[in-house]
Amino acid sequence: MRADGKRVKNVDPMYTLAPYFMRTRSDAQNAITVTVPYENVHQYVLDARQKGFRVSHLAVVMAALVRTYSQFPQLNRFVVNSKIYAHNELKIAMVVLRPSDNNPSMSKMKFDLYDTIYDVNDKIETFIAENNKSTSNTKTDKLFQVLLSCGPLMRFILWVLRFLDRRGWLPKAVTDVSPFHGSAVFTNLASIRTNHIYHHVYDFGTMGMVIAMGSNVDVPKTKNGAIVLEKEIPFGIVMDERIADGHYYATAFAAMAKYLKDPALLETPPESVNVDFEFETLSERFKSEKTKQKEAKKARRRAEKKQKSDP
Repeated sequence: MRADGKRVKNVDPMYTLAPYFMRTRSDAQNAITVTVPYENVHQYVLDARQKGFRVSHLAVVMAALVRTYSQFPQLNRFVVNSKIYAHNELKIAMVVLRPSDNNPSMSKMKFDLYDTIYDVNDKIETFIAENNKSTSNTKTDKLFQVLLSCGPLMRFILWVLRFLDRRGWLPKAVTDVSPFHGSAVFTNLASIRTNHIYHHVYDFGTMGMVIAMGSNVDVPKTKNGAIVLEKEIPFGIVMDERIADGHYYATAFAAMAKYLKDPALLETPPESVNVDFEFETLSERFKSEKTKQKEAKKARRRAEKKQKSDP
């Protein structure tokens, strides 16, 4: 068992063989454009703010994506060394631009499968606050700094990391901070007023999907016999076809579009979630009583330590 996932064996024979024919993620990549009405998302944001809930358009989109992962577990699979695994966490990597800085920060957000839009909004706000400071120095930044400091040895060290990753020996301390190990990459190109793109997938790591949200586009629609323009949010999505077939992806994206057409559906947790394995790191609800007691004990110790250290 890898530190970041567990082998999935009950898969269709075709998908058991596919990773042997398509050895790399880039060899197995497919791309699609998904568009959803902008007005639905925008009106929800306005209504929520009038009720005192300050939510961003990005949070609505991300909440819909998290909810989609909770219902379609194959999206959270990955392939390494021609074997299919299920992620034991739901982590989405995102680039955050720093003020007056040409070097953006890229790290990951961890979500719970039962997260509501309120939970997702809080996590995004915390994530952006921690990453868009001019002096921010995340664990991912530190990892990159260490690699750069290796000079001529960097190529050899990266070879070692790839070797360890292929065999499932990469330490959790590395997969936790690596921006290439997680469920998906999300890039918000609308924030820099850029069109959506089809971003390449990474052969290194475990990211099974890359989603690029672009600036709104005017799409011609027919209404009452007349052609009108409606604003829509475009997503350029590149995915690894070795973890799911086209019908599965299409159904998942249709579900994501449904949540974005009616974001109020995201205000309550899902009634149930679908998973390959009930990893405790996927949701608080999967945790055993023993684990909860251990965490509560650790939390009490941290609180007591902080109380003693405070003047």
